[in-house]
Amino acid sequence: MASATKVSILDYFTIVFEGENGKIETNCKSCGTRIQAKRSVTSNFVTHLKRKHPSMYDEFVKRKDMKREGYSSGSMHNFTSNGGDVRYTVPIIAGAAGGVAGSVWSPAGVVGARSGGRVAKFDKHDPRQVLISEAIAKMIVRDLQPVSMVEKEGFRALLQLLEPRYTPDSQHHIQSQLLPAYAYQAQLATRQALASAHTLSLSLDICRDKAQSSSGYFGVTCHFLTCDWQIRSALLACLPLTDACSYRQILSDFEEVCFSHNVAGRAFRVVSDPSPLSVKSCCLPGFLILPQQENKLRGEVEEIDNCHNREESIPDSIPNGHNGEYEESLEQGLGACRVDCFARSLEKCVKEGLRSYPQLSPTLRKASSFYHYITSAVPAEKLNQVFDTTGLTSGSLPSALKDWAVQLKVLRRLLDSVDFLEEMSGPGELSLGSSERALLRELTDVLEPFTEAWDMVHGDRQSDLLPDRHVPISLAMPCVLGLRKHLSETTAVHCPTLLAGLSQAVDCLLAPLLHDALYITATTLDPQFKLTWSNNPDWHKQVVLGELTKHSTTSNGADPSTDLQPEYLSAPTPAPPVSPLSRPCKLFSFIKQRPMTQTKSLEQELAVYLREEPTDEEVLHYWRRKAIDFPQLAHVAKRLFTIPACGTVVQRIFTTAGCCHRICDLPKNLETLIYLKVNYRLLWT
Repeated sequence: MASATKVSILDYFTIVFEGENGKIETNCKSCGTRIQAKRSVTSNFVTHLKRKHPSMYDEFVKRKDMKREGYSSGSMHNFTSNGGDVRYTVPIIAGAAGGVAGSVWSPAGVVGARSGGRVAKFDKHDPRQVLISEAIAKMIVRDLQPVSMVEKEGFRALLQLLEPRYTPDSQHHIQSQLLPAYAYQAQLATRQALASAHTLSLSLDICRDKAQSSSGYFGVTCHFLTCDWQIRSALLACLPLTDACSYRQILSDFEEVCFSHNVAGRAFRVVSDPSPLSVKSCCLPGFLILPQQENKLRGEVEEIDNCHNREESIPDSIPNGHNGEYEESLEQGLGACRVDCFARSLEKCVKEGLRSYPQLSPTLRKASSFYHYITSAVPAEKLNQVFDTTGLTSGSLPSALKDWAVQLKVLRRLLDSVDFLEEMSGPGELSLGSSERALLRELTDVLEPFTEAWDMVHGDRQSDLLPDRHVPISLAMPCVLGLRKHLSETTAVHCPTLLAGLSQAVDCLLAPLLHDALYITATTLDPQFKLTWSNNPDWHKQVVLGELTKHSTTSNGADPSTDLQPEYLSAPTPAPPVSPLSRPCKLFSFIKQRPMTQTKSLEQELAVYLREEPTDEEVLHYWRRKAIDFPQLAHVAKRLFTIPACGTVVQRIFTTAGCCHRICDLPKNLETLIYLKVNYRLLWT
């Protein structure tokens, strides 16, 4: 017999005052927050628990559900076996044959009793109904599933099994009302967060389907610093590319997005590539990891090998129907404020190097066949000794189909244990010969520093996408210097063409940033590097001083280079607020006046900063701590470290979605789903 104790939201609050007309004042038992309301209106209490204490809110909902199921009346029926141990407990449904419909001794019978037509459905405003609808919307967003799945018979049967009282929302309701409402909430939260941002930079990502050049999307992502030096990223907009879309139209839409989110005139830099991105990432030609995808993707190996030839034939504008006229590129439209994405340039270098040595494909294809063979022939416990527990085994890593760095790690582990694997699987025609092993070993050795740079920029790509993970551009110069040193000191016996292709690509795509004052300054202001990388510290120090002088003068005006920048990126930076309280002359006369000699020049600040020993402290944490000691350097650091070195979350979503489907085959509301997926934490945490 269940207790008849009433379930009330006020159980989670302490009443400290009770006035007339049912007015009460309470304190939250968990956080002490004071809340005023009426006893008859409990929405304030429910909202507080839902926002501030979700676990307590879930507990309240469950208690309320149990109450609704019949615990208050005590008319419960317990099914027992094995000496009276309770097995199932369900409410008795009046009018059902034998008290319970269906099989008495099975869970299916219990569910049948609850779904036999006599279970009262939730009201549309019931907290449990709203909670389940929100959970379904979250699932659709996180997995980028089509909204039409809510109409599927199997999905609805699952909901009926789990919660018979829930009334599923229709596809039309979710697509036309629920998701747009969440998108509107995310926009409000984004605008509110950006209103207090000190400095910010933008990323412009374009993704299109090469099979249909007019199909695709472009996203605008903002990277900004909060008042406590925390870096945050938010997707401002994800818009579909139309048939009539051109670079001019993209720039116009980009400007409109900036104005609508009140970031026009505040962006320091825009990270973008001058040419449209395809949905394919670089991968080792012929080395396909998943055996179930081998037949499907066998024809794509040649496509990967020849992708650069096709890319060279693509104009620098998105075709407008059959109009072949070239229009101005993004590079020209954004002007001097545009910078290349370092991660994208690094990937291009690897792609150019692999393209320069097409003889790799047959050997890599044989290594792929050997991998498929040993993962099917060798027991799983033996494979774990080679591929440990990171999931680098057959059928468990779909991203390896598109990520050359992951494929290279699999190949290296395969080579490190090839003798052991051959012994376990037995001799066969798929075994790798000595010359093939030597070639693959040289390939992994040559590309190993590129993999290290890639991992440093991207981190753990197999974990959930983290929109707030930010890699500053200060890593770019040390990576380029390390790659050039590695390539100059490496001798390739089996694949010299690969080495030459990589060297040429690095010199063409990455080496120019070694002379870019923006990258030099960012690397110098990173406390782990300073000028330890420089072979000419005096010259680089002068470059840094020039760049610091240019940007530090913008505290009371616009950037000196605004004549090269679009109008919407050239507004002045607001001056820091000054305390409105003036110091009384007589009352505070005992306090010593602040000496004017304490103010250091920009050159003095830089000299003191460089004399300190480098530290491994996280760069933004360092400048938050040192902002008082080096105010002018910190002012410039705030701007520089909003520029990301890695691709944005939306770019990775474009790639992931494009590798699974053609863009034109994805859900029609994909732009809304991507927008909510990237801003998930901003909306639902």
